Amino acid sequence: MNPAPDAAARLLILRHAPLACAGLAGRRDVAADCSDPAALDWARTALRGAGTHWSSPALRCRQTCAALGLAPEWHPDLWEQDFGAWEQPGALIPDLGPLPPEELARQRPPGGESFLDMAARVQPLLDRARGTVAIVAHAGTVRAALALTVGPAALSFSVAPLSLTILSRSPAGWAVEAVNRVAP
Repeated sequence: MNPAPDAAARLLILRHAPLACAGLAGRRDVAADCSDPAALDWARTALRGAGTHWSSPALRCRQTCAALGLAPEWHPDLWEQDFGAWEQPGALIPDLGPLPPEELARQRPPGGESFLDMAARVQPLLDRARGTVAIVAHAGTVRAALALTVGPAALSFSVAPLSLTILSRSPAGWAVEAVNRVAP
């Protein structure tokens, strides 16, 4: 049985460690660079106290979880946005910067999914959260969580590797506690 969507919850969402390669990763299953012990120690401390751990099954998230000593539940719905043809090596990504957030959120790359598609995939899982849940996922997943409170404007947030974003849910709804916190 799923808890009511207004059940209290706190999401500690950590973006995976930096990519070990260049380019737009999206759904490509690329490795993470987990070689920064200070940042990993900071992240491990930041996630302490969570009663539940969830993660994207992407290699970069699995490697980050292993480096943090986490044994999470794997949730495919937490995968990064599928950027389709834009993920291919050498692909030219169009400059979508001038688009307003609502239009940008609807843009669907050839063979991929829009931000709105991804948010619709991620949000039902987040709605099932109760208590404190640590999540290791992707920048797009973090933005999809932020969209629970700010809508498509979530696309304007920077989300650094190994950064922490915190959301809390009360009967009044979702609230943002922190965005893009990184190790000092």
